[in-house]
Amino acid sequence: MKLAHLADLHLGFRQFDRQTSKGANQREVDVAEAFRRAVDDILEQKPDLIVIAGDLFHSVRPTNAAILYCFRQLHRVRTGLPNSPIVVIAGEHDTPRSTETGSILRLYEALGVEIAVEEARRIVLPRLDCAVLAVPQQALAKADRPALRPEPGGPILNVLVTHGVYGGLGEERGTMEYGGAQLTRDLLAPEKWDYIALGHYHTAQSVATNAWYSGSLEYLPPNPWGQIQDDADAAKGKKRRAGKGYLLVELPGARVTFRPIEPARRHLDLPFIQGAGLNAKELDAAIAERVNAVKIDDQIVRLVAWDVDRATTRDLDHAAIRAYKARALNFQLDLRRPQGQRAGAATLGPGVRRQTLTETVREFLGRRPLDAELNRETFVTLGVDYLEAAARDESAGTPA
Repeated sequence: MKLAHLADLHLGFRQFDRQTSKGANQREVDVAEAFRRAVDDILEQKPDLIVIAGDLFHSVRPTNAAILYCFRQLHRVRTGLPNSPIVVIAGEHDTPRSTETGSILRLYEALGVEIAVEEARRIVLPRLDCAVLAVPQQALAKADRPALRPEPGGPILNVLVTHGVYGGLGEERGTMEYGGAQLTRDLLAPEKWDYIALGHYHTAQSVATNAWYSGSLEYLPPNPWGQIQDDADAAKGKKRRAGKGYLLVELPGARVTFRPIEPARRHLDLPFIQGAGLNAKELDAAIAERVNAVKIDDQIVRLVAWDVDRATTRDLDHAAIRAYKARALNFQLDLRRPQGQRAGAATLGPGVRRQTLTETVREFLGRRPLDAELNRETFVTLGVDYLEAAARDESAGTPA
């Protein structure tokens, strides 16, 4: 049997202020396009079973456009692979905070999709001689959570699908989302299952030979730049190729193949600048050199410059920086203060650095669930502006 494992699609996710010619948020369209490309590949690979391990949507109340788009893509799968069941569980992003609030995921039951939102479901698939235990985030977070074990005497193949936080992943680079139910090896018991499909962690990662996070299909908060580094480490260790995608699993035996999905645009983390000892003109030249070495137009770009003091920051060529921002979909010039000027900065050990307060706030607000009508980029910018204004007032001795 061949199983396709996806998770963390986050359809409806919005970021930055750029809109398409039709008035849609460009990043929302990018995320949707990644799902379409994954569906294209799934239709070619013809898996016998498709599982989506949580966070199909970025919000409990996604936009109408996201709801309809998802319906069309799942309909493509049901039409193209009519004998391949689809199992979807709710993650923390698409789990209602009140039991009285209905879940949009149930809409897709009309397509024949198996949905688990509140309670764990054991789904028996006789044609595949397989049983799927679908455990949504809400069921896993309860005090009386279900036992994550196959039923004795059941089908030959047993698959667990769940969504939660596995300790030891993502802490160093801040690539694990806050929230989510805790998972451990003892709880999951990989030796009891033919395969465990996990969601929540946005980088493809194994916790056992037959237990994997598939990762997200796009670089999303928290810390997409850390996810790029995680990808590079995985490729260096020859665990899989770098990039985003989904997993194709052959059972029995849990032979996992990473299926890469080409993104709509690139995330470019430019080589950092060591700003210590540089004046504003020299730093301007270094920034221009990094930018001109690549094509930043319509891409998502970050350039970190270390040890840049406030006086140098004020004297930079801000017109040139605005021009870079106009060319890129988003250009983030991340100017890090010298150690003594960083609010809340500290080291955690050799080669590991704790985030500044501003960085922590930016990342927290960037992944906080929002209603679909709120613009995330505006929300994040306002939060960071308030923080930095408070810091300036404190430095100037202005009473709060």
